[in-house]
Amino acid sequence: MERGKLELIVGIFVLVGVICLGYLAIKLGKLELVGGDYYELQAEFSSTSGLKNGASVEIAGVEVGRVKNIGLKQDRAQVVLAIQDGITVFDDAIASIKTRGIIGEKFMELSPGGAGERLETGGTIIDTESGIDLEQVISQFIHGNVE
Repeated sequence: MERGKLELIVGIFVLVGVICLGYLAIKLGKLELVGGDYYELQAEFSSTSGLKNGASVEIAGVEVGRVKNIGLKQDRAQVVLAIQDGITVFDDAIASIKTRGIIGEKFMELSPGGAGERLETGGTIIDTESGIDLEQVISQFIHGNVE
C-alpha cells in the first residue's frame, strides 16, 4: 500500500511538472492556443528577404502584433499581420521591414497613419517599404556598382 501511495505522489508531481513546462513553452514561444484578440491586415512587398512568420509587428517600438503568414501573390510577397484589437491602423499607414542592429532579426514597423479610414479585418496596407538587403549592398560596393 505504501508503494502505491508513493507512486501516486510521484506521478502527480511529474504531471504538474509537465504542465508547467508546457505553459512556459507556450508563453516564452509567444504562441496562441486559441485565436486571441487579434485582427488581420495584409501588406504587399517587392521583397521580404529575412522576414519570418512570427516576427514582431511594432508601432513606435512597442509590439502590437505578429507576422502571421508570408506568401506569394503574383510577383509580390504578401504578408498577413495579426494586430491586437484596440490598435487602430488607418489606410494611409506605412509598413516597413526593419532590422534590429546591423545583422539582427527582421521585424515589421508600422506607421499607423491617421488621415484616412480605419482598416478593418482583411484590409490592405498600400504603402510599404522593403527591407535593405545587406548582402546586395555589400556586393554592389565590392563590384563598384554603387550609384
